[in-house]
Amino acid sequence: MVTWGGIADDFTGATDLAGNWVARGLRTVVTLGVPDAADRAAFAAADAVVVALKSRTAPAGTAVGESLAALEALRGLGVEHVYQKYCSTFDSTATGNIGPVADALMAALGTELAVVVPSFPATGRTVYRGHLFVGDRLLSDSSMRHHPLTPMTRSDLPGLLGPQTAHRVAAIPLPVLRAGADRLRDELDRLRRPNDPVLVVVDAVDEEDLAVIARATAAHPLVTGGSGLALGLPPAAPAHEAMPVEQGHPLILAGSASTATRAQIAHARQAGTPARKLDIDDLRADLGAAVARLVDEVTAHWVEATDAPFLIHAVENAEDIRRETPQGARPAGELVEEALAECARRLTAAGARRLIVAGGETSGSVVQALGVRRLELGPPLAPGVSWAHGVAGDGRAYNLALKSGNFGATDILTEGWRALG
Repeated sequence: MVTWGGIADDFTGATDLAGNWVARGLRTVVTLGVPDAADRAAFAAADAVVVALKSRTAPAGTAVGESLAALEALRGLGVEHVYQKYCSTFDSTATGNIGPVADALMAALGTELAVVVPSFPATGRTVYRGHLFVGDRLLSDSSMRHHPLTPMTRSDLPGLLGPQTAHRVAAIPLPVLRAGADRLRDELDRLRRPNDPVLVVVDAVDEEDLAVIARATAAHPLVTGGSGLALGLPPAAPAHEAMPVEQGHPLILAGSASTATRAQIAHARQAGTPARKLDIDDLRADLGAAVARLVDEVTAHWVEATDAPFLIHAVENAEDIRRETPQGARPAGELVEEALAECARRLTAAGARRLIVAGGETSGSVVQALGVRRLELGPPLAPGVSWAHGVAGDGRAYNLALKSGNFGATDILTEGWRALG
């Protein structure tokens, strides 16, 4: 029976949440896009289902509409608890989409309170006195300050969330949490007011804090946060089968511009991984021809070294991020997503079956290009990153590791393949 339903605002976030539920022993399936009635039989044996959307930077109305459609589908599966999953660095614009989606889900579920818990200590994301930290830096002082789509220039979560929501925003500090689940539950009850919905930012700096929050909110129909809160659930005996491992060429597609991914790309290149950086000018001139040249280079490499991965990436250094778009030209981000999606289509047709994909937008574009609709989670590569298995509509099966740009050790692009055996 499906007990938990997740609604994730990007594809890497969906596998991030699913991986943490798997780690707690829940049989978990990721559906890429809102499932229809014909898909429901595929979830009969699941304890949890995560709907992966591509809504993080979509217009607020689109994000709300897709999230409500996901909620309707999850309700059709009989879910008892809903988890609104967003990035642990609270990636959003000044007006959304975290707040608008939370407001809509609260209204649809008839609840007047939902917690806000982006903390994921295993990846260095913590909240103290309502401020979000990335490692030992405030969010506003981290590399997220320069994110090309959602620059995060503030760290106080109530201040970030206030302009996004029509509801009250409250905060519960760490001393209340450390007094135990009963004390936290009492404080949450105190903040409830009839006809006055509230979003409550809760401090958390370690995994025991997450366990306290999970116990205090066990009866809540909705929680919101990064995937860390899923690790607060009590562990159960694993009830899932081993993930199938596909045989085929390995491929790395990296569209992320994050500091972590740039370091991972640099490490892979220094380790001797064959690589090619996308040339934005070539893509603007003739995207199809530029992709064709890339595909020819990669397939020639596979003739010589069948089991060696090839890396195609968009960004190498900070100068690439600061590069301005000429007036009237297509934004570089759009070109990158289209090019990497087309590379994925052509190179899987040429035999690629194992892919590491870096970046939330890139992962969404690639998986949609492949036509994969569901993923079953396999072995973890890092906190928030797992291998998965999916089958496309044409019958081709893939192993996919969808990696948030900010996640993973420096050597994940070279060492991540070992988890497949």
